[in-house]
Amino acid sequence: MKKTNFDRYLKEQLKDPAFAARFMRAGEAWDVALQIAALREQAGLSQKDLAKLLKTSQQQVSRLESPGYEGHSLSTLRRVAEALHAQVRIVFEPANAKAMRVAESAASYRAKRARTSQEKKGA
Repeated sequence: MKKTNFDRYLKEQLKDPAFAARFMRAGEAWDVALQIAALREQAGLSQKDLAKLLKTSQQQVSRLESPGYEGHSLSTLRRVAEALHAQVRIVFEPANAKAMRVAESAASYRAKRARTSQEKKGA
């Protein structure tokens, strides 16, 4: 894939440890927000529906699904997970880990993958 100006700019900016740290925190917030929204949509619920299950407001659910919101408490995340028939899993990784996680990681959203022809033959 051809590198864009933004790719080159981001690569340069990530050399700055302070920027890299902010970038990682932003990616974590995106992960949480996108996972909550995806689980809610998979359950066929609107924000208002989920709010009723959580005994809170639609605005609070919207806040939880906002990538800029960083006020998620563990107890709130557990309540959301229970309402959406999911579980909360928190992973601590070494600060010097080389691989960077990004919000778009398919594994984070439990994306279903198509079975290969080899798997179909074995089934």
